[in-house]
Amino acid sequence: MSPRTRRQKAAAELEATDPSPAVNGTFQEAPKESPEEVQENVFLFAPNLIGYARVVLTMASLYYMPLHPRTCSLLYSVSCLLDALDGYAARYYNQSTTFGAVLDMVTDRCTTACLLVFLSSAWPRWSIIFQSLIALDMASHYMHMYATLSMGGSSQSHKKVEASRSWVLYQYYHSRTVLFICCALNEAFFIGLYLLSFSSPILSPSLLQPASDASPWSAGALEQARANKIDSFWPWVITGISFPVMALKQFINVVQLVKASKWLVEGDLAARNALRQAKN
Repeated sequence: MSPRTRRQKAAAELEATDPSPAVNGTFQEAPKESPEEVQENVFLFAPNLIGYARVVLTMASLYYMPLHPRTCSLLYSVSCLLDALDGYAARYYNQSTTFGAVLDMVTDRCTTACLLVFLSSAWPRWSIIFQSLIALDMASHYMHMYATLSMGGSSQSHKKVEASRSWVLYQYYHSRTVLFICCALNEAFFIGLYLLSFSSPILSPSLLQPASDASPWSAGALEQARANKIDSFWPWVITGISFPVMALKQFINVVQLVKASKWLVEGDLAARNALRQAKN
């Protein structure tokens, strides 16, 4: 066997046994197998389970809302208080997710809207106010979320607001204590109004009038069924104490709507300028 043939045979044997084959004359390490990705079920994260519980409690409170103020208020209040617990669970278990943040916001908006819808039916003369509050709440949060995702990036939280963009929103979202107090007392105000619809002839004079309609499901019959269900003292206290914070919360909603609109317009102007420069 010639020396050249022996060298070729030895090289072939080395290539078959060496875990680091030669590529283009250079020996390289064999690629290491990547570790298996951890499969997680985001839907079953602890904060999201709390979010599902909030939805169930809200639906139960809506069932009792027409004629059972104590049961409804208890279920509704527990659902609102769990709003603080899911955020704590997300930080404690390191399970903060985009799905959880959206679930939390959607639950908040729908819960408040459902209560305001009932207040509109309980006090038709003030329905335009409750309808305006629903529209403001939905519009401000939707535009703020959309502006954050489109201008700040899909990974940016809607609660991350720079002080340079809005000092009011920075103070509102930056402090968990301020955020909790504003949200809790805002809901407490509407719960107080809900309880007053069962107990205060001052706000609902029709509670003193007998129902003229024979149908038990008519508006008059429902108002008569609500009459004198509870004493009005504590509902007045709750409503009076929480009113200033509720008014502040609506002001923050207006600021949030305006700032989000301006942020979206900034993006529109930047996109139009970039398009004009590309054409030139």
